[in-house]
Amino acid sequence: MRILFLFLDGVGLGEDDPGVNPFARAAMPNLQALLEGNRLLKRAAAPGHSLETDRATLLALDASLGVGGRPQSATGQAVLFTGRNVPAELGYHYGPKPNREVAETLRNGNLFSLLRERGLRCALLNAYPPRYFSGIRSGRRLYSSIPLAVTSAGISLMGEEDLHAGHALSADFTGRGWRERFGLDETLLMAPEAAGARLADLSAAYDFSLFEYWLSDIAGHRQDMEAACSLLEEFDRVISGLLAAWDDRHGLVLLTSDHGNLEDLSTRRHTENQVPCLLIGAREDRRTFSNGLRDLTGIAPAILRAFEAGI
Repeated sequence: MRILFLFLDGVGLGEDDPGVNPFARAAMPNLQALLEGNRLLKRAAAPGHSLETDRATLLALDASLGVGGRPQSATGQAVLFTGRNVPAELGYHYGPKPNREVAETLRNGNLFSLLRERGLRCALLNAYPPRYFSGIRSGRRLYSSIPLAVTSAGISLMGEEDLHAGHALSADFTGRGWRERFGLDETLLMAPEAAGARLADLSAAYDFSLFEYWLSDIAGHRQDMEAACSLLEEFDRVISGLLAAWDDRHGLVLLTSDHGNLEDLSTRRHTENQVPCLLIGAREDRRTFSNGLRDLTGIAPAILRAFEAGI
């Protein structure tokens, strides 16, 4: 049994309004087929209810957690990887990078460290470019919540060599960003479908693996509808490859987010919309995992229960 956690930064469930919501506008035939014609919209998963298809379950999760203000990345991701209502403990949402209190919460036990203590194999499947590591070493760059959780659990981040060896994927899945942004022309380019299949293959080496897709949050802040739709359409092709390669009998794919953003391009700010929780796998496994899920605090406990139950 294994779990692949596909984390989409800044994705909420928005209105069916193609004027502001790229999820209502972009051509995403693979995701729609998975959801039996539904788009990733608010109406597809009303609060307290779920959409269940042959292969997938879609729920809406509360990201505000009873704390006023707009949810933020540092605290939202800390909730996902600790199961604690970090914003309520602090009295505020915080981000994008962890402050001292959020960092301390992540260092004092998180999902990765708990799983490793139980002897499970864990990995973050993102490859980080050389300039990322030099920025961390120099102090010019701070870890965001996810790499902080990973490194606090004693897991090394993957880099350029891992990408070239086929052990990890670039943040945009295809490797194109490494060529265009970093000038690393030797980076292997992959079609989105091939990247999705590679994601499934890489996860087979681990009990729990995570891929962090942060470009979705960047696209939301930029408010460029054409670029956002292009991003989602490429992501849908990644989903196509992942679905074709994933064996539902062997585990679950979990897709969720930390807060809303991309679903409402009328604002550059995060939203207070609920976020999607999409599960792909065997029907009974999905039902067991999703039982009682209402907000972000339920994700880490559900993952731990899943491994205890051996679903």
